Amino acid sequence: MDKHQNVPWLERSAEKIIDAALPGDGRLLLFGETGSGKSTLALELERAMRGKGRTPFLLSADPGSPSFGLPGAVTLARRRGDIWTVAGMEALCSLDAARFRMPLVSAVGRLTRKAASAPLILDAPGVVRGVAGAELLLGLAETADVDVVLLLVRKGEPPPLSNELRSISQKLFFVEAAAEAHSPTRRLRERSRTKLWDEYLADAQERTFDLGSINLLGTPPPLDVKEAWPGRQAALLDDRQNTVAFAEVSALGNGYIKVRTPPSQKEFFALLVRDAQRDSRGFLSTARLLEKEAVRYAPPPDMCSPPEYAHVTGPRPVGHVGAATATLVNGVFGDPLLHLRMRREKRSILVDLGEAGRLPARIAHQVSDVFISHAHIDHVGGFVWLLRSRIGYLPTCRVFGPPGLGENILGMVRGILWDRIGDRGPSFEVSELRGDRLLTRMIEAGRDEAGPVVERQIKNGVLVEEKDFLVRAATLDHRTPVLAFAFESAMKINVRKEALERKGWAPGPWLGELKNRVYDDDREAVITTPDGGREKAGRLADEFLLISPGEKLAYAVDFGNTPENRRRVEGLAKSAHTFFCEAAFAEADGDMAEKYRHMTARGCGEIATAAGVGRLIPFHHSKRYEKEPEQIYKEIRAVCSRVAVPKFPG
Repeated sequence: MDKHQNVPWLERSAEKIIDAALPGDGRLLLFGETGSGKSTLALELERAMRGKGRTPFLLSADPGSPSFGLPGAVTLARRRGDIWTVAGMEALCSLDAARFRMPLVSAVGRLTRKAASAPLILDAPGVVRGVAGAELLLGLAETADVDVVLLLVRKGEPPPLSNELRSISQKLFFVEAAAEAHSPTRRLRERSRTKLWDEYLADAQERTFDLGSINLLGTPPPLDVKEAWPGRQAALLDDRQNTVAFAEVSALGNGYIKVRTPPSQKEFFALLVRDAQRDSRGFLSTARLLEKEAVRYAPPPDMCSPPEYAHVTGPRPVGHVGAATATLVNGVFGDPLLHLRMRREKRSILVDLGEAGRLPARIAHQVSDVFISHAHIDHVGGFVWLLRSRIGYLPTCRVFGPPGLGENILGMVRGILWDRIGDRGPSFEVSELRGDRLLTRMIEAGRDEAGPVVERQIKNGVLVEEKDFLVRAATLDHRTPVLAFAFESAMKINVRKEALERKGWAPGPWLGELKNRVYDDDREAVITTPDGGREKAGRLADEFLLISPGEKLAYAVDFGNTPENRRRVEGLAKSAHTFFCEAAFAEADGDMAEKYRHMTARGCGEIATAAGVGRLIPFHHSKRYEKEPEQIYKEIRAVCSRVAVPKFPG
């Protein structure tokens, strides 16, 4: 006979349930799916027990939709009169009870010990199916040492977890789920838990901690993926892993973390971080799982090689960095040519300009900027393609490079007869980096002379700075000056709409001014608010903006394995999302690397590791390794775990 046929059904009346199921000071586990009226019944049972002279603890164990306490936490509370008093709170830092069910069960165990022998009602998460539901049912029942399990079942449906229900030793009762109960909408759950979270952070202050002095626990995102940190819920834990306070991450930098947390003098030793995070709308929700983005090794359709360019140049990496798609056009063995396509606009940027026959002419029409490391032929040989493809009425193209590039470009332009070009000659604004100065002149096909040189000072190697990105350079030694580049997308700034609604302020020009101050890193600037007040930009940003750092792509090729070169490249590539770095020779051929001032495979990996990059894409390998490329990647992998390794034929 099915044991379930003998399980008593109780009328959905808090008083009758208490009388039949829990006449003494025991512990009751209330189990049921989301939308079955479980949390409402838990409050009714608590009220009924107080009416009978008992004052039970109520333990809210649903981190995603807590009836009280904080989201992302398990809370133990007791009500005296109309006031709830929190007796203990354990951080989960996740809204997902199914995924983090074992940490949740452990947290419940620690809190139930605080209730001692007092009566207890445990309001379980609404996860009642599959492995997660089974482990929660058995784990909570055992860990909380409950006497009675009360399972809410919908009318006409079989009870879930049949096998587990047969095996539990506790008293088991069924109660029909409330007919009028229904699962709240996702938006309602978001608003409800965000309100609780915002109330907790109402008087929060920003604090900065040294990452080297604290332990990171849980499942924090990688430290090199800085954009994944802002808005994360965190918990400050003491040396016994008890929760001291909760916090929200403001920013992650190199070696430090900034959080917003209520004032507290208690010491802590660890920071717990999982997947609860404020989203771009300002709601506390579950962060998307961070998956290591794979590098593809097939070019997009408009870069397929015509037959005349079918010779082997090795795999061609393609990957995304922020709003750009980066393609190493000629592969890991071919001439250096990196194409950055800005996906949100018809615009392309080229880094180096080796053989360009694989690129269609229409991409040349969209090129706004070209960054040349140096003028060796395998880095500028494609300029004639660009020159020919841009004949017509197109905007001036900017070209940046090391000293002498202007003469190199002018020589190639002068080497062609332009007697029929008229006013359709392509024009270039060519800039040479000389220390902290940028020397610029116009060069236009069909004109005999270049324009006058204009000089300007630059800071921190920044060649181009626009609203959406900047490009900076560092000068390296290859027995001739060589430039390495970093493409840095702008930080992402989203307005926390719920914070505006709570304050009763309307969006307006003041928000635009606030964003501009944040972009300028001017937190001390004073801004006039909608109510006529004047506040510092930093305080307003903490309250109304969600800020995520931009992503960086670094590129370094043709540089000797010297301490100074390494120092400069490591600084330029620090915490880059993607790093294109030459790995020309294996260690066994180190004498060749030194002779021609190129980087070895091991050196490439060591630089990437020291810089803490998220993804290393080695390239510009000597063609002597075309038949045995694995040798290069084996040496890199020995010192760098973040290297992208292509599959080679054979």
